[in-house]
Amino acid sequence: MSSSSPKTPGTGTGTKPYREFRIMASSSPSASSSTSSISSSVVPGGAALTSVRLQRRRRKKKRVLQPAAKVEPEVAGGSSRGSKKVTRNVAREEEEEERDTTNDEDGSDDEDEDFEFDETDQCRRLAAASNGNGAEEPISMPWFGMDIGGTLTKLVYFEPKDITPGELDQEARILRNIRRYLTKHSAYGDTGHRDTHLQMDDVEIRGRRGSLHFIRFPTAEMDKFLALAKRKGMAQLVTTVCATGGGAFKFEDNFRHEVNMKLAKFDELDALIKGILFTETHNSCECYYWENASDISLSTKKKFDFSQPYPFILVNVGSGVSVLAVRGPDNYKRISGTSLGGGTFLGLCCLLTGCETFEEAIQLATRGDHKRVDKLVKDIYGGDYERFGLPGDLVASSFGQMNLLERRASVSREDLANATLVTITNNIGSIARMCASNEKIDRVVFVGNFLRVNPISMKLLAYAMDYWSKGTLKALFLEHEGYFGAVGCLLQFNGELNTHLHNEGELLP
Repeated sequence: MSSSSPKTPGTGTGTKPYREFRIMASSSPSASSSTSSISSSVVPGGAALTSVRLQRRRRKKKRVLQPAAKVEPEVAGGSSRGSKKVTRNVAREEEEEERDTTNDEDGSDDEDEDFEFDETDQCRRLAAASNGNGAEEPISMPWFGMDIGGTLTKLVYFEPKDITPGELDQEARILRNIRRYLTKHSAYGDTGHRDTHLQMDDVEIRGRRGSLHFIRFPTAEMDKFLALAKRKGMAQLVTTVCATGGGAFKFEDNFRHEVNMKLAKFDELDALIKGILFTETHNSCECYYWENASDISLSTKKKFDFSQPYPFILVNVGSGVSVLAVRGPDNYKRISGTSLGGGTFLGLCCLLTGCETFEEAIQLATRGDHKRVDKLVKDIYGGDYERFGLPGDLVASSFGQMNLLERRASVSREDLANATLVTITNNIGSIARMCASNEKIDRVVFVGNFLRVNPISMKLLAYAMDYWSKGTLKALFLEHEGYFGAVGCLLQFNGELNTHLHNEGELLP
């Protein structure tokens, strides 16, 4: 995002909470009053759906899954015959599902796999837990947050780890299938990937403890994502997806018409800030910098204490670039930006080198030398320009040598990719330094998927900040890079984040 856009009122902190991915209760006449109250609280207006029995068809075989074993009352001594039956039943289901997904390690999905719902097997869509008095309470679980960018879509999935045997028995089979599919694979089809190294465990959200999983896929493949969601039966369980980014508007009709899902849209910059602060407080190793930035070949990654973050300049490098001055969780402003970002780098690399993916472009850039493409200070002055302190190896003109036929003939694809990367990175660094100087802030935090698998740009940015500021500016980076928007919109609908930040005393008046 490069153009300035004011903070959208009513979409950030303080908005009406959304209850996403809620499992709806049965409104059967035989249901208890407590169950009826659950139904009205889960679905606006008290609407309820009948519970389900899952039928799965694989190829020409059709298998009907039987209802789970009835849970019998506990007996003295803390053991329960019912619990044992539940355990055996769930274990049997797990074995069946394990056989079904054995050939799915690459994330592929059987095209003829289908999910059908029956009106029998009451309360199978009610994910509920006993409160100890026999009454059932719905599980309030924030499942997904999406940041649909111009180039890449980021998906954050919360996997509960504190599920009780009772909850597991009452959990809809299709819900269990979806959870296992997402957490057992690191690839989904040809283009979807789960960044397993970023997984965050033992995270508490909405009173539940679990893990956060981070998944990405090209936004251009949105039709495949929606088709997968439909095949996996997600539309029968999920009614609202919390989303941010431009794609939350662009694909709103696609979600509604193709998979019957609504997108609860959150302000992009609100979600970004909230996601950064929440993630940093739950990961002590989130923030880092590059030591010895003046020598890129010798610079090393070092942890940085970001527990007292304010104020800082935030540079979000996605397809385009936005620059924010952040003085508190609710006190920030967008101060600059540029259209020359990660999308520009990838587009130019595809044109100049014939590469097809961001990863391929970065690999090419890693092996190239921009000095064979760019015109340097020494190419003009024959050495350093000492009067103004400009070293001879400093770029004076990006791609400045490509006007010469013999130079064009001698450069490689790798050189062109490296020069493109240096050009984009230098431009971003220059804007960031100017903004930090104008705002009188000495910390600059770079985030965004442009930095994913891209240590070259991080080191170049660190060097630029250090060199041009004469050591007064420090470039900081975050492990979860491009996922903060998805985390932020996942959290905002229920206010856990605001409570946490107020308790930390960070919220400015």
